[in-house]
Amino acid sequence: MTSFKRRQIVAGISAAFATGLYSSTVRAAMGPNDKFDLIIKGGEVLDPSQGLRARRDIGMRYGVIEAIEADIPVARANKVMNAAGRIVVPGLIDLHSHVYTTGIGIPADELVPYQGTTTAVSAGDAGSSTFAVYRRYMAAQSRTRLYAFVHIANIGLSAFPVGELYNIDFAQTEAAARTLAENADVAIGIKVRMSQNVIAKNGIEPLKRAIRACEMAGTGGKVMCHIGGVESVELMSLILDTLRPGDILTHCFSGAPNDAGQFTNIVQGGKLLPAAVAAKKRGVMFDVGHGGGSFDFTVAEIALAEGVPPDTLSSDIHVYSGNSPGQPYLTNVMAKFMALGFSLEQVVTMATATPAKIINRMPKHGTLQVGAPADATLLELVNGPVEFLDTRNNKRAGKVFIRPTNAVVGGIAFGQPYSSPFSVR
Repeated sequence: MTSFKRRQIVAGISAAFATGLYSSTVRAAMGPNDKFDLIIKGGEVLDPSQGLRARRDIGMRYGVIEAIEADIPVARANKVMNAAGRIVVPGLIDLHSHVYTTGIGIPADELVPYQGTTTAVSAGDAGSSTFAVYRRYMAAQSRTRLYAFVHIANIGLSAFPVGELYNIDFAQTEAAARTLAENADVAIGIKVRMSQNVIAKNGIEPLKRAIRACEMAGTGGKVMCHIGGVESVELMSLILDTLRPGDILTHCFSGAPNDAGQFTNIVQGGKLLPAAVAAKKRGVMFDVGHGGGSFDFTVAEIALAEGVPPDTLSSDIHVYSGNSPGQPYLTNVMAKFMALGFSLEQVVTMATATPAKIINRMPKHGTLQVGAPADATLLELVNGPVEFLDTRNNKRAGKVFIRPTNAVVGGIAFGQPYSSPFSVR
């Protein structure tokens, strides 16, 4: 089989997953005496995808949302989750996380009590040489839905804290492309880190190889490009100019310095680089990727003032960032952007529907629409003065703290009420 034909077949398989051909089948209509597997009852349902914010009950059956109604009788439920006093949103999606055991990853299910995520994307933990372990042993055993960016370096992040692209030979383009193509149901693109402490003097070459791997795979994969402390302002502009529409600029509001202590990120002299504005306009997705060293309030404020908001909010959670003072759990990142002036509806969209469109593997993912995957996160909004910290010790005052209280994946709740038999996911 020619490489071209193989790419066509793989692209077709990927498209089938995106449209739901393999992810859902025709569901039998519920009769008047049929019961829901789970009803989330009495909560304030917030789903920006359908302009809904009202008290509703959600009925789930066979892993999908079957009904959203003002009142679903308890008698129609096998299990009931009491959501009184809670905001019920689509299951939160963390587009940039580290949930693979490279030494820095945290198992995704352990993060649920802290950030309520029902879907997590591994941001390049595994490269072509280690992706099989991620698929067979991590994703297969996780209740949290897992997707991944394949690292352009075949070793992934296994060398951390040593930079994985000091030796450019680790950037194995063909191997990365093959891994992306052969795992099109879970692999959504290629990750590359462009900081000087990762790529040394290799310039734009790692990004060019990441883009080439996406093109070779033929699955429509996107590049997730990590910035923060790149070698020079000129390279930062070149990175921005090289990214394609739909590619993701993660750590977009980083204020981290390069190896020489120079600040070479998207803000220079109190203004956004022209290349950053141009990248945003042509459709490059700006992802926060807070982490332990990659979010600066002052950079974000300049970008917002110039009309360049983030598209997605993400945690960059791992064992080091999770122990950092900025506490970058996804719900905390959402609250920080509320402190910067965003509404609850906006931050929920940036942590549900928008990353779901980037993943593009299940119909109605990131929503609470009827027929959507039965994923939901319950949140408590705690009002009162709160102080938020970024990764450069800048502080900002907020009025709301967001605390996750429960999560449901595929109609099965974490914790109680337990499902019997338990989920096979």
